[in-house]
Order: sequence, then structure tokens, then C-alpha cells
Amino acid sequence: MAGVRIETADRVMVVTLDRASKKNAITDEMYGEIAGALVQAATNDAVRVVVLAGDGPDFCAGNDISMLADPSADIAASNVGRFLAALSTFPKPLVAIVTGRAIGVGATLLLHCDLVFMATDAQLILPFVNLGLTPEAGSAWLLPRRIGHVRAFALLALGERLSGSAAASLGLANAALPASEVGPAAMAAARTIAEKSPSALSATKRLMRDAAAIEAALAADREALLTQLASPEAAAAFAAFAARRNAPA
Repeated sequence: MAGVRIETADRVMVVTLDRASKKNAITDEMYGEIAGALVQAATNDAVRVVVLAGDGPDFCAGNDISMLADPSADIAASNVGRFLAALSTFPKPLVAIVTGRAIGVGATLLLHCDLVFMATDAQLILPFVNLGLTPEAGSAWLLPRRIGHVRAFALLALGERLSGSAAASLGLANAALPASEVGPAAMAAARTIAEKSPSALSATKRLMRDAAAIEAALAADREALLTQLASPEAAAAFAAFAARRNAPA
């Protein structure tokens, strides 16, 4: 599958973003593949845990910017909505392996994961405002409730970077480890969870999340994003990005 690798063993499904040459930036096709994997895993008794990972040094550079910058693209009709719905309602444990950069949706999707293992030198970056956009994946609602308003605002409005060590200290990750140890630690945790009662785990996850509030946050995000995509600020930011990308080396 283009840009996504899916492997299942010992009741653990590993969904790997497989586009290392582009820092695992997510295309619309990849959103569809991930959404399909999560929907399938949700009702497959052979899968008890899903692990999200990225190939190469970086976890995920966020959206493939061309998807947002293309004036002919219809974001409202894209696979992004399917992906966010599948991610935010996934009933089984989600585990993330984060090394290198986690930018945009590569960072905000972590707020929907149940366990997050991160490299100490990983970098979480939320560049939405810098692009003339608003946060997605319900992060404007979820992030302040996790780390407080002022810290969340600094990340979103000032574009401050957050290291893996700092993310762990704020409660955004279970552990910050040397990069070589992140994958093994996450997979060990996933295998341990896979041995436990599936119904008890799903019920516990359901009790811990405000499903209605998250659904409302996603709907508000979508409306705000579509508005901002049509704004002069977003157009200028995307034009600047395209100019940098096309500049001679």
C-alpha cells in the first residue's frame, strides 16, 4: 500500500508510515489506508492492540503540504475526516513509537493514543498558526486539558518546539528514551497489553474518554480549518512554502 505498511503478529497490528524520503508526510491516500486499517482492526478479534510508527528517523512530518496548498483539492471530500473519525473512536489500545520529528498531525494524533513512547531528542512541532491555519485532530480542546492553557497556547501560537524529554515530563508521553530503545519498549508494552482482557481494556478506555466532547471538537476543527484554508494568510504561507521548495539548491 502506498506509503503505509501494515503487519500483524501476536495480536498486535503495527501501522507504519512508510515514506521516509518525505519524512513520512501523510498524503490523502495514506490517510485512507490508515483509516481502513483502524476500522478493520476495531472489529478483528485477532487484533488487540495497534501500534503507530514511522519508518526512518522521523515519525511524521504532518500533512503532505501539497494536499493543503493545491487550490483544486477538496479537503472536505478527502480521507482526512475518515482518518480522524477512526482514530478518535478506535475502541482498542493505541500505542505510538515516536522518534525524530512529529509535526502537525504527527503530533496531534498522539493525543488520541493510549501509550506514547518517545525518543528524548524527538521534536514535537505544531505549526498551524504559522501556516495561517487552526489546529486539527481536536488538539485545541485536548491539549489544554492535558498540559494546561498557557503551555498549550505557547505550543500552538508561538510554535514552540517540545522535546521528547519535555513531552514526557508534561504527561504527553509515558517515557522518553534513547531513540534505539523506543521501539522495543513500545512493542513490549503492546505485547503485554495484548495478553490482557480485551473487553476490560475497551471498557476502561471508553470510561476514560469524553467521546461526545471529542466528536464536537473535531467538528469545530473542521469548520475552522475550512475557513482558514480560504484565508489570505494561509494562501500567503503556502506560496512562501512553495517558493522555498522550488528554489534552486
